Amino acid sequence: MPRGKYTNHKGRSRRFTSAEELEEQRRQDETFRQKKAEPGMESSDEDEEKSGSSDESGSEGEQQKAKGVENLIEVVNPNRMPNKPKKLSEVTEEVTPELSRREMEEIKKHKMRAHYHKLHAQGKTAQAKSDLARLAIIKQQREEAAKRREAEKLEKEAGKQSKVAEMQKVLGKK
Repeated sequence: MPRGKYTNHKGRSRRFTSAEELEEQRRQDETFRQKKAEPGMESSDEDEEKSGSSDESGSEGEQQKAKGVENLIEVVNPNRMPNKPKKLSEVTEEVTPELSRREMEEIKKHKMRAHYHKLHAQGKTAQAKSDLARLAIIKQQREEAAKRREAEKLEKEAGKQSKVAEMQKVLGKK
């Protein structure tokens, strides 16, 4: 790879990858692909590599040697895999998306509120029962007050009638 153009070290010359390095990397990639494709043929490929120059094989061995469980775990990187276009049948099956926890709680809260209002309208909740009891007491008090007013009104009229009768007696006697 070129290591040249964008550096902060002014005055230095640019460094580019030599053709030998590129060729060496290409060979390493090729042998790596062959090893992956043919797992039974590993020993013959390693013999060919070891028969080459000892300087090159030493650096190759360090780079190709897997550390830890790196070679056992296959990592799927979604950025490397090309997105395949989905068929219409696959897309239509996934029409109902799963709701998030907050959305589910919001829907549940709304349903509970509607259920409570329904029970409240029927008079089955504790608050509705206390409201109805309070309303019954108020209604009874109003009825009693209306009866009292009616009685007072009748009493006043009776008082007026008696006064008028007394006045007529007094006036009639004279």
